[in-house]
Amino acid sequence: MTAAAETSPLEARVGHYYQMDGTYLVGREKLREYARAVQDYHPAHWDVDAAAELGYPDLVAPLTFTSAPGMQCNRRMFEEVVVGYDTYMQTEEVFEQHRPIVAGDELKIDVELTSVRRIAGRDLITVTNTFTDTAGERVHTLHTTVVGVTAEDIGADVKAAVQNAMMHDMNILDIGGSQENYEKTVRPDGDVRLSDGGSTRTPGSRAFTDVSAGEEIPVHHTRLSRGDLVNYAGVAGDANPIHWDEDLAKLAGLPDVIAHGMLTMGLGAGFASSWTGDPGAALRFAVRLSAPAIVSAKEGADVEFSGKVKSLDPETRSGVLIVGAKSAGKKIFGLATLAVRFS
Repeated sequence: MTAAAETSPLEARVGHYYQMDGTYLVGREKLREYARAVQDYHPAHWDVDAAAELGYPDLVAPLTFTSAPGMQCNRRMFEEVVVGYDTYMQTEEVFEQHRPIVAGDELKIDVELTSVRRIAGRDLITVTNTFTDTAGERVHTLHTTVVGVTAEDIGADVKAAVQNAMMHDMNILDIGGSQENYEKTVRPDGDVRLSDGGSTRTPGSRAFTDVSAGEEIPVHHTRLSRGDLVNYAGVAGDANPIHWDEDLAKLAGLPDVIAHGMLTMGLGAGFASSWTGDPGAALRFAVRLSAPAIVSAKEGADVEFSGKVKSLDPETRSGVLIVGAKSAGKKIFGLATLAVRFS
């Protein structure tokens, strides 16, 4: 007889929804800044003429760019709704690109608590961001899954040291709000219109006839330094000091400073788009993290990316790539797949 699944008090809050105040205007320099942070030098992120050659009206956003504004919008969710934890550990990310985001897009960003699962005494929490343009079409959906970490896993000395190191208006520990006076707000009724721009535009990617199932993507090595981590933290708004303070990282039980999981995902997405030829040809990028990249002060870290074509669909001229990443002999991605359209 199968035992009943564990439940979490937070499950009653699944469906909680809000929309960010105002809109987010995508700027050229912000795209270039983010592309530099994830070492993505595809010309379409940098040069307007190069983007135009691929059919874009302006610079195109790197696939994982939405994680930066999404993180800022999610702060309220983790301060007021997802309560009872001291901090969170990222485990999985899914980027759905309904159409490529470009400079000049003015986006509304929604936040919704979409799933809570209790496994082995821990809560796996999924928060979904949706990005909608001024025409009312959803252009991107981002699913972030984290594990809630409680005070039992964090010593008082760690909490005090982290708070002393944090930026003046940030607090990644003790962020859970009160259980009292909670009022659930849900998504208003109405049809969701997904943009079909990702499936109807002619991509500038490799020709479908030139790609074969099982084909290996040439290995690429990326170097990360502490400076890269500090830069990414500023660009993306990830303030956790375990990504730049060696003493705090070791106090938290880590061997050394670790790279942001989202940074390695950005590197992986850029690795794939440099091979496909068109970052806007990606449809869905799903990454499950397995281990962090350790970045020492002296040697930094080498991250090796590899890949292969898992499958192809002649009817849609699309395929699924497997993207591998490892550092110091350890796999960073437990499983990472990228669905992409070919020309």
